[in-house]
Amino acid sequence: MFATIDPLTGGLIWEVEGQKEKEQKEKNKVKYVEIKDVNIQFNPRPSRLSLEEKLKLLEPIGEELINKDELINLLKTKTFPICYDGFEPSGRMHIAQGLLRALNVNRLVDAGCIFIFWVADWFALLNNKMGGDLNKIKNVGRYFIEVWKAAGMKMHNVKFLWASDEINKRPNDYWLRVLDLARKFNVSRIKRCGQIMGRNDDEQDDKMAVAQLFYPCMQCNDIFFLEADICQLGMDQRKVNMLAREYADKASDAYKPIIMSHHMMMGLLEGQVKMSKSDLNSAIFMEDSAEDVKKKIKNAYCPPQIIKDNPVLDYTKEIIFGWRNKLLIQRKPENGGDKEYTSYAELEADFISGALHPGDLKPAVTLVLNELIQPVRDHFTKDPEARALLQEIRSYQVTK
Repeated sequence: MFATIDPLTGGLIWEVEGQKEKEQKEKNKVKYVEIKDVNIQFNPRPSRLSLEEKLKLLEPIGEELINKDELINLLKTKTFPICYDGFEPSGRMHIAQGLLRALNVNRLVDAGCIFIFWVADWFALLNNKMGGDLNKIKNVGRYFIEVWKAAGMKMHNVKFLWASDEINKRPNDYWLRVLDLARKFNVSRIKRCGQIMGRNDDEQDDKMAVAQLFYPCMQCNDIFFLEADICQLGMDQRKVNMLAREYADKASDAYKPIIMSHHMMMGLLEGQVKMSKSDLNSAIFMEDSAEDVKKKIKNAYCPPQIIKDNPVLDYTKEIIFGWRNKLLIQRKPENGGDKEYTSYAELEADFISGALHPGDLKPAVTLVLNELIQPVRDHFTKDPEARALLQEIRSYQVTK
């Protein structure tokens, strides 16, 4: 028996003769897809916008902003504020992760921010994503990056960092603060962050793996480890971001990050408050065919004159008016004729009054969504590396 150092974890691997060859055969069952340098376009540029223009640009991002005064001071004093979002690579990418995320990143980039994506491969492992297979997790991470590039994300101020790589570069810095976070909060407070892992309350307590108690402490520490000024994640990550601000009151060497939480888009079917990767009909995926998009929007919940919990209006407001600032409704003359809306408020008012019918709204939404997604389809069709990566990802079973 002998020991080698694991390059991923830094720990010791005890082996017996022939064991390594056997494990390698098992690893080879999952293809590790190589992709060129993901940060090759990173070349930060400062913003030329005024403070007022920056604030106006960033305002639509946050369903909640904590807090505005801190954001104003940051934009006044720092040329390149650091924004961060961490993502677990898991399965295919739906439209909220793709188009809405790219839109919000572009807004922050235009305001002069550097956006760091923390590719949370170890976190996905802790959360048992992709069956805990690290090669699969890394492949999915590469797929996400390829989607964002094709979707029009402005990469010159965007940097992708792999959690496993960065933590191993500075393990002492990372783990000492994780331990300090664990010391300063009780189990009850940490368990309240369970939603960040996509887990419901009934999946916690006795069913919760100990590894999932590490997770919030690690995610909270990511903010300080990356020296992020702004946490720009979804509302479902709010609790752990607030944990970071609470920690700043307890630790002399920590600061309070600004929290800019974006809206969580609804699933397409009635009663779905959030998209689900495990339900293919609940979301549009970034490489869905034009027919897939048409079918899903046609079957989407969209009752006439009702705006509450209406996913088609949600898509219209967040994605279509976010990217295009207008929407053309094409109708027969007897149904009112064509009308172009240049504000969501105007469209919503017509929908409530009945002047705009779901039967006319849905085809218009379908047309624009397909136009926005088409560059991604083209990329995964024409680029050999991207095509091979997508084929590999489609063979995986999605875990929530």
